[in-house]
Amino acid sequence: MADNKAKSKVALVTGAGSGIGRAAALALLADGWQVVLTGRREEPLKATAEQAGAGDRALVVTCDVTDPQSVRSAFDAAVARFGRVDMLFNNAGIGAPAIPLEDLSVEDWKAVVDTNLSGMFYCLQNAFRVMKSQTPRGGRIINNGSISAHAPRPNSIAYTATKHAVMGLTKTASLDGRKYDIAVGQIDVGNAGTELAQRLTQGVMQAHGQVAEEPLMDVSIVGQSVLYMANLPLEANVLFHTVMATKMPFVGRG
Repeated sequence: MADNKAKSKVALVTGAGSGIGRAAALALLADGWQVVLTGRREEPLKATAEQAGAGDRALVVTCDVTDPQSVRSAFDAAVARFGRVDMLFNNAGIGAPAIPLEDLSVEDWKAVVDTNLSGMFYCLQNAFRVMKSQTPRGGRIINNGSISAHAPRPNSIAYTATKHAVMGLTKTASLDGRKYDIAVGQIDVGNAGTELAQRLTQGVMQAHGQVAEEPLMDVSIVGQSVLYMANLPLEANVLFHTVMATKMPFVGRG
């Protein structure tokens, strides 16, 4: 059951209309948080809010993280409605076609960089803007990294490069946030059962060149991991948290 302290907290979740973002938003709302649900399309965000059944504790705001003004407007809407932002789940991200790097188009490369790297920076910057000025001061930011921040899959150069860059964002923002009482950490997820990950159960290219099926874990487990990190007192921070399907091919050779 949510306590009064949790009920007073405000989270902003990017990419809240599906997958990991939706799972995190549902976990936060179930715990009593007030949650700003952001994403490019309004209908999936409304579906998340309806699924949560949280009434006026859920606020739907359309936002394109590749547009700095759109991001600023989303944070301003959060403050206008709830008065502050205690936590940002910096989650929105995209991938590129799984093709050899020499065949990847410049347009696909730029789209991934604009969303996964620049978009995350714009959200970080606005979270700092709000959190350092509010009373009580501070807050928490959780960046969605990926185990691709540590090791690549074949034919994934744009996604992997940006997720490695997210690790740099996390470390630097964690350092720069100290003086404002802003704690910054990262969650690295492996094989969560989202719509986009279903292809893994049909077989995906492995490092040794063969195709193999991979196991998935329930995406709600990721939501609970985000909730755990979010509920820590600001004196403590999980800098990096890895949650993955136990039997997926990540640890080992191949």
